[in-house]
Amino acid sequence: MTTPTSGPLLSVRDLRVAFGLDEGTVRAVDGASFDVMPGQVLGIVGESGCGKSVTMKAILQLVDEPGRIAGGEILFRCRSGVAAGGEEVVDLAKLPRRGARMRAIRGAEIALIPQEPMAAFSPVHTVGDQIVEAIQLHRRQWRPEGGTLSRKDAHDIVVDLFRDVGISMPEQRVGAYSWQLSGGLRQRAMIAMALSCKPRLLIADEPTTAIDVTTQAQVLALLRELQRKYGTAIIFITHDLGVIAQMANHVVVMYLGRVMEQGPVDAIFHAPRHPYTQALLRSMPSLHGATRIALPTIAGTLPHPFNRPAGCPFHPRCGDSIAGRCTTRVPSLQPIGERQAVSCFLHHDVADAS
Repeated sequence: MTTPTSGPLLSVRDLRVAFGLDEGTVRAVDGASFDVMPGQVLGIVGESGCGKSVTMKAILQLVDEPGRIAGGEILFRCRSGVAAGGEEVVDLAKLPRRGARMRAIRGAEIALIPQEPMAAFSPVHTVGDQIVEAIQLHRRQWRPEGGTLSRKDAHDIVVDLFRDVGISMPEQRVGAYSWQLSGGLRQRAMIAMALSCKPRLLIADEPTTAIDVTTQAQVLALLRELQRKYGTAIIFITHDLGVIAQMANHVVVMYLGRVMEQGPVDAIFHAPRHPYTQALLRSMPSLHGATRIALPTIAGTLPHPFNRPAGCPFHPRCGDSIAGRCTTRVPSLQPIGERQAVSCFLHHDVADAS
């Protein structure tokens, strides 16, 4: 562990997550690398099954057995356990998932907004009590004066948080159960819980999937406003490129557990380099496009986890595949220009050494 002066808040390097099953080993994440800068919104996008959510679980050390982190580093600029104002870099991949240090970081410094808040809240305790418990557990880890917040102080914080996230009648709603709240209110309560301990990094795992379009727009606007207010870095995981365009500063495009391309959001949308990124963008509907015309689709389907293709994982679906190169060698992620990085032999001839 070292004392940082500047640089990324989170740095994922060659992350590999494997699931050992009777049928064989599934490489859910296969050498992913990316950085999250302080105050930045990083969007991770890709088709279902590309490894987005497993990457998130690895960062939080929540990969379910028989899954395990098989290699790589997850370097996080941590404040817990350090004197006020101090920092150190911790490799989360090496911390025991049930150890005291990881439990102190999870929730207090890295928080999660899950896909379905109805499943995240206990139905037999009020949402307010659950957030009060989280505040009392985590805020004592770094309070300068030490000790644990009283229940009344924690309750007052929850009321203020509910007001911040736009929940009307917050004094009454803290006493409600999750099943008494609408989908939009549950999502707002989940955001309040995630922000309750002032985390440095917030992971939003498809937080708008289970809500209607109008509520989705409200939740996205709320997240943008809170991100500006608190300066929290966000990893926003989604398959919706439209949401990425609204939310992200930087984008990571994943396919079969690998990073295909990454760069600033304007570069990814206006000058995509990887054929997979280009295909994803072509499949997006446009307000200015021709009507009654079928949208382009990406040829083929994701391969079976036990039958990964040799070479570049995308080559069986790629119209620009180079025979003898893409079919036998795995491209590594290399910088293209000053702002983007691409894993594609169309732009460089550097293969993965693994």
